[in-house]
Amino acid sequence: MKWIRLMCLVAVAGQLAGSGAAADHTPPNPESNSSSPQLPPVLRSSEPPDSTQITLPGPPRAASPLKKITAVPPVAKLAPLPRKLVEDASLRQPLPRPVVAPAPLKPDPLLEIGHEVAAYCQKQIGHWKESDARQLLGKPKRQRPAYDEKRVVNGTIYAFTDPTSEYKELELDFESQSGSLRTVFVYPPRLSWQECRRLWNGPVAAADAAQGRKFYSYTNRRLDVLVDPAGQVISLGWY
Repeated sequence: MKWIRLMCLVAVAGQLAGSGAAADHTPPNPESNSSSPQLPPVLRSSEPPDSTQITLPGPPRAASPLKKITAVPPVAKLAPLPRKLVEDASLRQPLPRPVVAPAPLKPDPLLEIGHEVAAYCQKQIGHWKESDARQLLGKPKRQRPAYDEKRVVNGTIYAFTDPTSEYKELELDFESQSGSLRTVFVYPPRLSWQECRRLWNGPVAAADAAQGRKFYSYTNRRLDVLVDPAGQVISLGWY
């Protein structure tokens, strides 16, 4: 019984294979090679062959690092300014600064005076005013009135620093009426009366002064010397 069923299935499969072969049979291509094997229908492709080529997209193209330079538009010409604005602008310009001459250099007292300030100032008696002394010696340290024999004020004595440092101090006496230099006083640091006589010889007239001092006046030169009781010179007065 099983054998009969198998025989029936084989007969049916053969009929089906024959009908499929008749339906898929195509006339042979004369250009094709007769020796190439024919594929069975079950292995043949049911879709027609592709007739076009497809290009797959590649990576995105890198942008150029250089930017495109656009043309610069021409500068528009500006209309000329009104005349009034031009004149106002010229008036607002700063005025040129005046040229200021440099201040004159102050003279060097040492070059002007030399080594002996007393002898130099003695030559200025009758010529110098107070302003002349200030210009060369600077501002005075102090001042005091000058008296005549009757104890009447007739002048002003100004004390200056000796630029040569030879004397402790320098005093200039200016007359009240004329304002001219009248007497020069210097105060030596160490000078005895004997040394003074060796420096300036000649006859002298002596007179007593207050506090046991002596006042000597040379008769052959314009020089007065005040000496303390110990014989040390206090001041030299040139007139």
